[in-house]
Amino acid sequence: MEYRPITCNSLVKKITKTDPLFKGMYCVDPYQNCEFGCLYCDSSFGKTIYVKTNANAILNKEIENLEKGVIVIGSVHDPYQKSEGKYEITKNLLKTIKKYHFPCHILTKSTLVLRDINLLTDMQCLVTISIVSLDANISHVFEKNVPSPKERLQTVKILTEHGIKTGVALIPVLPFLVESELEDIVHMASSFNAQYLLHKYLELKGEQKKAFRNVIQNHYLHLLSNLDELYKDDFKPGENYVATLDQRMYRLCKKYKIPGKIVL
Repeated sequence: MEYRPITCNSLVKKITKTDPLFKGMYCVDPYQNCEFGCLYCDSSFGKTIYVKTNANAILNKEIENLEKGVIVIGSVHDPYQKSEGKYEITKNLLKTIKKYHFPCHILTKSTLVLRDINLLTDMQCLVTISIVSLDANISHVFEKNVPSPKERLQTVKILTEHGIKTGVALIPVLPFLVESELEDIVHMASSFNAQYLLHKYLELKGEQKKAFRNVIQNHYLHLLSNLDELYKDDFKPGENYVATLDQRMYRLCKKYKIPGKIVL
């Protein structure tokens, strides 16, 4: 993996459509590409991590002209990937967001977010920790470079205990691989004090679809024909699959008394 410092001319992107999932008005990515290399994510293809070294200076200029709204940090690339430990771009952005009293929503898989816990406790901030499975084998196949599912759930618990509104994202839902453990996932999220649980189906576009299909062919060959049938006409699964998934997740969240969406 190569790390290349760069300067950027702009940083904050306006979210043009309503964002019912993450409640964002703006998004910011401190890094371009992601060294975690999760095999269901289109951010995993780049082998160079571009570090936006002047990101905080740009944010300080841009934020003065923004209408108040939630800034999503890490909308595409994880803001707490390993290079954050060295460069602290995300940490500095959070300080600026705090200075201007903006709300923010951090999306990450990393336990490194705990480094900034003292900063986050004094902000209007959400943290969403994503998982795809509780099964160590599935996690190793698809996301071997990230902390274990248990470590991530423990991170949720610690953040919540410090008064930071924290939830779990089952994103993406890996079809034919995790349906059997959906109830366990919701139960565990509730047990670790997650304050909400988000979910979304897997999207497969372009090279991402080819790469994911190769993983299934190499590790779960018996599921390949099912996957091809589910995604044969689109980048997303069929309406019946999505509706069934949504209904099941709604019932499970209700059973374990955990909101299935973010309520601000």
